[in-house]
Amino acid sequence: MKIDFVTLFPAMFPSVMDASMMARAKDKGLLDWGCVNPRDFTEDKHHKVDDRPFGGGPGMLMMVEPLDKAIKSVRKKGSKVIFLSPQGKTFDDKAAMRLSREKHLILVCGHYEGVDERTADLFDEELSVGDFVLTGGELPAMLVADAVARLVPGVIKKEDATASESFATGLLDFPQYTRPRVWRGREVPEILFSGDHAKIAAWRKTAAAKATKRKRPDLIERA
Repeated sequence: MKIDFVTLFPAMFPSVMDASMMARAKDKGLLDWGCVNPRDFTEDKHHKVDDRPFGGGPGMLMMVEPLDKAIKSVRKKGSKVIFLSPQGKTFDDKAAMRLSREKHLILVCGHYEGVDERTADLFDEELSVGDFVLTGGELPAMLVADAVARLVPGVIKKEDATASESFATGLLDFPQYTRPRVWRGREVPEILFSGDHAKIAAWRKTAAAKATKRKRPDLIERA
């Protein structure tokens, strides 16, 4: 998979994309990424990418022309262009799984008060990471990239590990434990030492449902 970020702040990305799992995925040849800056496609000496909105109002808007040229510079047949915006559909596990099947993602990071509405024709999809506003789309783009890249086949060694994670089954993940067996008087459930895989699986299924009901009852209702 190739991920291109259209961003005014490309220096933000190496700390995330060149570390940990992302770095290993790149070393394996499973993931590649790059940044393209709309400022590089301006024609004025100040590399201006924003302007005041017609009709007045606070703040500035990203101009359509530099954004269009930046996207076109990396777009090819089969590319999927996604704009990160508070107004988009909520990004979730299902969206991450769907996007992990794409060969090329272009994640467009907005800034200022938003973008010229005519840029809508440049995007295939608009996604939001939550009902809140950030200073720009860079952090949401990194979140999407991380969630998607880890689902690309081969990135995670044990690919079945993602099958039982929170949200993958519609429920939260089941409670898990490690050493020590007793910590501050709290013991690990005895069933986990039984060696009976069928009973352990049944316990985990029930425990996952209980955890979901306690922490995220909205998921139960949705399911």
